Amino acid sequence: MTARLVHRVRSTLQPSDHPYLNGAWAPVFEEWNDDDCPVTGQIPRDLDGVYLRNTENPVHEPLGKYHPFDGDGMLCSMRFHNGRAAFRNRFVRTRGFVSEQEAGRALWSGIAEVPPRSERPGWGAQGSLKDSSSTDVCVHGGRALTSFYQCGELYAADPVTLDQYGAVGWGGQFPREGVSAHGVVDRTRDELLWFAYSREAPYMRCGAVSRGGDPIETVDVPLPGPRLPHAMMHTPNWYVLNDFPLFWDAALMPRGIFAARLHDLPSRFALVRRHAPAGTERIRWFEADPTYVLHFTNAREEGDEVILDGYRQQQPMPPALAGAPKKYAQMMAYVDLHSMKPQLWRWRFDLRTGTTREEMLDETLCEFGTINRAWYGRANRYVYSVTGAPGWFLFDGLIKQDLVTGRHETVRFGPGVYGSETPFVAREGAQSEDDGWLLTYVTDTLQNWSECWIYAAQSLASGPIARVRLPLRIPSGTHSCWADASELTT
Repeated sequence: MTARLVHRVRSTLQPSDHPYLNGAWAPVFEEWNDDDCPVTGQIPRDLDGVYLRNTENPVHEPLGKYHPFDGDGMLCSMRFHNGRAAFRNRFVRTRGFVSEQEAGRALWSGIAEVPPRSERPGWGAQGSLKDSSSTDVCVHGGRALTSFYQCGELYAADPVTLDQYGAVGWGGQFPREGVSAHGVVDRTRDELLWFAYSREAPYMRCGAVSRGGDPIETVDVPLPGPRLPHAMMHTPNWYVLNDFPLFWDAALMPRGIFAARLHDLPSRFALVRRHAPAGTERIRWFEADPTYVLHFTNAREEGDEVILDGYRQQQPMPPALAGAPKKYAQMMAYVDLHSMKPQLWRWRFDLRTGTTREEMLDETLCEFGTINRAWYGRANRYVYSVTGAPGWFLFDGLIKQDLVTGRHETVRFGPGVYGSETPFVAREGAQSEDDGWLLTYVTDTLQNWSECWIYAAQSLASGPIARVRLPLRIPSGTHSCWADASELTT
């Protein structure tokens, strides 16, 4: 056996009926290494790189109500090379995590506790939350960077070993309010693009840093007040940001209550010019129908238009989930894809007229999409999304959506089996956009194990071509990324 238990963190969690502290979301407290994971099937020998996933894994009994986005960040890394796989999992040692380990208990309450009961000042846009760095992960400059959706620090780690380097500093110029999750890496320029939002004017900023962590530019993006953007995109010439009508109720904020409301306003999108010469108009605003969008899949420039694809929610503020326990029903609706009803959508921003056209690309309820990274910034044909288990923040299958023909192919993971965001990895020498593999960590709640499954993207219906067993069951997860071997060195 090559698996080895490295560390067990201290936990004070007590048994609970909370739906996101049990089942597929039941937390784990062990950190493992496995340098030669058991494999069923055959790993492609030219699959060479690392599959990283971040997720929320709470360690301590919560201060008040628990929300599934409150948990401590935990990274999983699977390195593929020469047909073999090596696995690591580690908690992200944020300042908050370390402080709570030292205290032996929770020191910060979460987003569902109103007003907050945090015992110490917090981080990010709200100011009272723990920055758990649990939302997202990307690789830039040879380092894995984890981040938090309500803004905070970026924590760096070795993408293979998960050895941790602490918070990045960007030469002393890291934004005071932190940065949001879902910054993006522009691989053509080798820049990390970021955005941040806060309760202080101008309320939103964006910028870029080099591979070495040197700031390239910072741009103020003034808003009418505090907002809750979740993700950004980019094209060669533009940062693509947003101002949706779902944001905190301003009348409640002075009382320390951060309650999101859907306001009677249009959606707005900001095109912010990158590397703009002095005197150039920097920001162009475009209006669209009211909605909320968590995630986007691609953006590109085509003639006088900027085209953006993402998941438009039909119901950004859903009612409490029918049939759920009353004390959890509203929280469960806010994380259920079948309640929010996101669909793959397209917005076209006309730079000549300042107008917006929008259209539905696929009526399927789905989210957390990925594409072939070589098609970022140009017209991609395929999107690989996840489908949701009704009533739950759980991914029960994959869908391959063909934006040219409108056809799609769906596979389910099976009863009690739930997956993760699924990056596409192009085959070496690929001859078509979908020539490659899809990777996903899955957890079987009936048999209490976890694996990494590899699908051939051109034949999803054939099932996984390889199943790599993990040394422990991991909780269900959210965001992930793939980095080729060439991206793993600083």
